[in-house]
Amino acid sequence: MSQTDLEFVDLLANTRHSAVHLEMRDGYGIGQEAAEFDAWRAGWRPDTDPATWWNDFHSWVRDATARGVSFRRARIVSEPVSEYIAYEYDCTYQNVAAGESVRWLPRRRASDIALPGNDFWLFDGRVIMWNHFTGTGGSAGPEVDERPEVAKLCATAFEAVWARATPHDDYRIRPAAPAV
Repeated sequence: MSQTDLEFVDLLANTRHSAVHLEMRDGYGIGQEAAEFDAWRAGWRPDTDPATWWNDFHSWVRDATARGVSFRRARIVSEPVSEYIAYEYDCTYQNVAAGESVRWLPRRRASDIALPGNDFWLFDGRVIMWNHFTGTGGSAGPEVDERPEVAKLCATAFEAVWARATPHDDYRIRPAAPAV
């Protein structure tokens, strides 16, 4: 298990009420996910059988929701969506199956929302796990932040995005037109 996973699991173990996740990038390039994305680009599509895709993250979410933790994920995306976001959309049923609620917000509808500079997890409205990324979308490591005023900024931003965003079951992606 990676150091990032260990930190996430530790924070989640101490979470009693809520875990929210705000994603704002149009592409990521993280470890195993990068290989799966390449396979998706080559035509592979995820199987609906959980036995083929269920992993530790899904178990952590399921276990936390079983003890009453609410999981919400909001994604701010450019439209038409990038290839990566189309891939993410195709795999989101996995997050939902594990117990997350997921919503999508087109970036143009987020222009007047004050947003933090990085993606984050916010646990119980008080502990932030910043997700830092390189320019190419690779992980640059997490950072835990417990400043109350910053947690408040994250909570306010997340709730503003959540209120405007479309639930996963209702959102339809608009892929980019193929290059000619």
